Amino acid sequence: MQPWVRNLLRGGIVIIGAGMAYLLWDSLSQPGQPAGIASGNGRIEATEINIAALSGGRIAEIRAREGDFVRRGDVLVQMDVVQLNAQRRQAEATLRRAEIGVKTAQAVVKQAQAQGRAAAAVVDQAQAAVDAAAGRLARSERLSQGSIVSQQALDDDRTAERQAQAGLASAQASLAAAEAGISSAEAQVVDAGAAVEAARAAIDAVSAAVDDATLVSPRDGRVQFRIAQEGEIVGAGGRILSLVDLGDVYMTFFLPTAQAGRVQVGAEVRLVIDALPGRAIPATVSFVADVAQFTPKTVETADERERLMFRIRARIDPDLLRRYVDYVKTGLPGMAYIRIDPTVDWPESLSNLVQ
Repeated sequence: MQPWVRNLLRGGIVIIGAGMAYLLWDSLSQPGQPAGIASGNGRIEATEINIAALSGGRIAEIRAREGDFVRRGDVLVQMDVVQLNAQRRQAEATLRRAEIGVKTAQAVVKQAQAQGRAAAAVVDQAQAAVDAAAGRLARSERLSQGSIVSQQALDDDRTAERQAQAGLASAQASLAAAEAGISSAEAQVVDAGAAVEAARAAIDAVSAAVDDATLVSPRDGRVQFRIAQEGEIVGAGGRILSLVDLGDVYMTFFLPTAQAGRVQVGAEVRLVIDALPGRAIPATVSFVADVAQFTPKTVETADERERLMFRIRARIDPDLLRRYVDYVKTGLPGMAYIRIDPTVDWPESLSNLVQ
């Protein structure tokens, strides 16, 4: 081997050795994570909200695009309401007809009441005729005993009294019929009033359906997906847009049993995402699973996959989210650091918080 080759090899070995020594020194010189702080990897997530049609129909207009930030109450989708407006006009016509029916029934009641008063007057007249005929018959019977009146006159008075009784019975029957007519007319008023209420309820139902055809954002969020397009027909419950609630943003991560058992809801968490290095996002524990499960597939080592882990959710403060709502994006990977020992101070690398 030539001398210059040996010298070159020796120089390369020295350089490689120096590099390995530097890497070893650098790794040993880095400050380690305190024992009272646990960590897990995860991604920024948010509650998803589906904007769907309450009833089937055609999409007339979609006012939001993917990626748009929308506020609570903003109109996102307008469904076609041509048929609903026609149904409302029909219900309004039915209401007017029912209101006329109420007036007609009330007029019938007044007429029946007048007939009842007339029938009662006839009864009074028939009763007076009966009383007069009974008085004449009584006098004729007394006078007939002394042969003052003839038998023919007595028979005539008896016939007149029976006729008066028959007239009274007829008048009383007419009065009873008139009273029944009054009751029937009053029932028609109630029925017509019920028809009015039914027509008003139909109008309210159609009006509610028209209002429901205008789909608004239930809260502040960002449009994630546009599932349907304008002109498409969707069924009841058919999804049109998908939003992410930017007021409920969190990171889900996993901790082993020994560490998860020391985590309490409300514990302080620091989130560090890859898109914002050097800054920690304050969060709090909002959920700790009560049932262990296997670690997610993102954990690469077989040893860690065999260990049971607990799912933990760290929620970011909504007030902080409102200040940075234009920068909030879901799916960003990062790390979650949680202080399981309250006596341990946060390391300097996690002290630079997003304010």
